[in-house]
Amino acid sequence: MAVAGLVAVIFHKLRWPKVIGYLLAGVLMGPHTWGGSFLADETSIQTIGQLGIVFLMLTLGLEFSAGALKKVKGVSGPMAFVDTVVMIWIGYTVGRRVFGWSSVQSLFLGAAICDSATTLLAKTIDEMKWTSRPFVKYVISTSILEDVMCVGVIALVTGVANGRGLSVGAVGLSLGSLAVFFVCTVVLGMVLVPRLLNAVAKGGNDESLLLTLLGCCFFVSWVAYRLDFSLALGAFLMGVLGSSSIARRRLLNLAAPLRNMFAAVFFVTIGCLVNPAACWDNIWVILLLSLVVVCGKGVNCFSMSMLTGQPVKASVQTAFGLAQIGEFAYMVALLYMTATGDVSSAMYQIVVGVSLVTTCMNPMMLRISDPVGDWVERRMPERAKGWIRQYNVWLERIRAAAVPGETTSRLRRNLVYLAVFWVLMFAFSVMASMLDGYDWSRFSAFFNAHKKTFFSLAANIAFLALLKPIWTAGRHLGDDVGQLLLAGARFSGGEAWRKALLRTARSFTLLAVSAVTLGEIVMIDVNLMPEETSVRIGIAVVLAVAIPLAVRYLWPAVSAAGLQFNEALEAEARMAERPEPLVFSMPSDRYMKAVIAGASPAAGRSIKELDIRAKTGASVVSISRGGLKHGNPGAAWRFEPGDEVEAIGEPPQLESLKRLLGVEAP
Repeated sequence: MAVAGLVAVIFHKLRWPKVIGYLLAGVLMGPHTWGGSFLADETSIQTIGQLGIVFLMLTLGLEFSAGALKKVKGVSGPMAFVDTVVMIWIGYTVGRRVFGWSSVQSLFLGAAICDSATTLLAKTIDEMKWTSRPFVKYVISTSILEDVMCVGVIALVTGVANGRGLSVGAVGLSLGSLAVFFVCTVVLGMVLVPRLLNAVAKGGNDESLLLTLLGCCFFVSWVAYRLDFSLALGAFLMGVLGSSSIARRRLLNLAAPLRNMFAAVFFVTIGCLVNPAACWDNIWVILLLSLVVVCGKGVNCFSMSMLTGQPVKASVQTAFGLAQIGEFAYMVALLYMTATGDVSSAMYQIVVGVSLVTTCMNPMMLRISDPVGDWVERRMPERAKGWIRQYNVWLERIRAAAVPGETTSRLRRNLVYLAVFWVLMFAFSVMASMLDGYDWSRFSAFFNAHKKTFFSLAANIAFLALLKPIWTAGRHLGDDVGQLLLAGARFSGGEAWRKALLRTARSFTLLAVSAVTLGEIVMIDVNLMPEETSVRIGIAVVLAVAIPLAVRYLWPAVSAAGLQFNEALEAEARMAERPEPLVFSMPSDRYMKAVIAGASPAAGRSIKELDIRAKTGASVVSISRGGLKHGNPGAAWRFEPGDEVEAIGEPPQLESLKRLLGVEAP
């Protein structure tokens, strides 16, 4: 921390990226530079690095704005997807064909070079004062989407490194497990986490709010770890869930010091693991990969920017801005070492070296992107410009025609709801199977002997609770299917025919949804329930008896949870509609802020008893107590020690108020 603080001051003065300074400081402190380490406990390096990953991903999730990304999804979405997939393929191919590495090592190399550095980009653009330029929103949003995709890639490659291999079945299993974990965490988290954070935030205690956020973060990260996913995935998802809270801005302010501290420590830790001699031995490999990154990402982003209808200059600037890799490369390289135990591999040193080279080049490339973009536009033939204009007109027509109608949008939404419910049912069964694998004898010998019965019963009660929302979504889906059939039908029938068609569509859709749901329950219970026939009959009897209770208690609770989920999804839109608070600037000599001490003559007395307005002429505008600010307190307000008083008035009036309250204030 001492070295990180010194580096931060020096690099801020020099206007250089602090990340480079942290890495260089770590290199100088590490065991490879001077033949020995300056650290008291070298074994703690990777643990501290993992903590840095958790806090970085938590704050990245808190800053994630689905609404802002939705506005640029037509450009940033395809660009991020193509760039990520192509760079993973390039990295894997180079690792296998050029360097002769193993499949797992090559896959980690592809994951390491697929993502651009959001933090570096945002800071460089801010320092250049280019934030208002048109291409910037696409560059930043693309890098954020690549961050999100890279979280999934990290989870996938971590599963591969843990022994699942690279076969189609293994990759499918990893992706399926990732999808189940993602859906369950988001759905259940949207119901519980924003509500919990909002309730704690209303108490006004920042310590409780921060600890609640961190407790949820580390719990979800622990679950991800137990399922053989990376800590980064759990921390990022918790940040996204926290961003749906009305206390989002407050959470960001509270988490910012942790992010700044552990980000610095994380990058210093990364530097401590760098071996300068190994980097020098692989200097040509580092330079080759740097060229691959700059050219590969540059070509990908320029091509996709042009294909999505952006101007030539903006496409050039986008390509120059995204042609680098950053903090995710360090995370992937560190995860490779921890997941595989391969500390002797040169891959880590190579990836960090490539990241350093491209990070140092990025500010310079952004600066020259402006004149290069102008030069490309001037030198482009008029015929090519005409083709581009015609293509953009055609693209706009396609986009306008592709906007789905209201019925189609509802149909897609209900299909998504059904898919989520079915995934949740499968997730409950997986959870029951996992819990069945634990030894519960320390808790209760009887429970441990019959644990499979208890957990299968609990899973089936969860299935019972989901039946109503599944039925509701199926009924709405049937109505939408009927409307689509009516829109495309060509018959001269009257209203009776229309109603008959709608009833038929609803009935067949409900029948199909019910068949899928029942089939899934049967397939799950065949493997989940105990083998004894008597036990299965007993569970069926208990479920039959529980149906009235489900109708009265479970289904209303599920409906309330659905409303809470929708509110969490719409939280960002509601917060965006709120007007920004008005901020007034007061002359310093007409404003007073002071704290009531225990010996103050005002302690225990009300504003009316003190007769503040008549005796001083000043106005008390707010009083803060216990972390909550109370504006325009009434005459009955009674002062207590520790109250923070804000008042306005002329200088003589404020002096009189100070004497009356017995306080000293600047």
